[in-house]
Amino acid sequence: MAKSKSDALERADNSAAESSSGRPDVILEFLFDCGTFHIAIRNIGDRPALGISVKFSRKFTGAGDKEFSELPLFKNIEFLGPGREIKTFLDTSHSYFRRKQPTKLFADISYRDSLNRDYATTIKHDLEIYRGILYLTGEQGCAGKAN
Repeated sequence: MAKSKSDALERADNSAAESSSGRPDVILEFLFDCGTFHIAIRNIGDRPALGISVKFSRKFTGAGDKEFSELPLFKNIEFLGPGREIKTFLDTSHSYFRRKQPTKLFADISYRDSLNRDYATTIKHDLEIYRGILYLTGEQGCAGKAN
């Protein structure tokens, strides 16, 4: 029985890999690094993604009280090649949490491939996991880190 369960899992893994190969696969991530938040839109697929748009479940603001959820960046990215990303600074984690910005967000991402096939995915984010994480600053920490 263990062998058949293992075989079934391997077939499922192979099937998932085959279904996503040869196509774009766009994700949005909130990145935490040395006390800062960035947002990255990435095409982790192996074909270009066209007409990318992202809609967030809640409005949120970043540094300088700029409303990030409505930036043109999230309205229409005409082209994002395979393995490429667009990354933008959002805010420091301290400032984001101090201003009581939403921590649970859904990102609805839609895009198409060069054959005009439509794709959509929803990614759930919970920034609360980063609250209270300790990080070093100055010479011992992130200040000297090359970006």
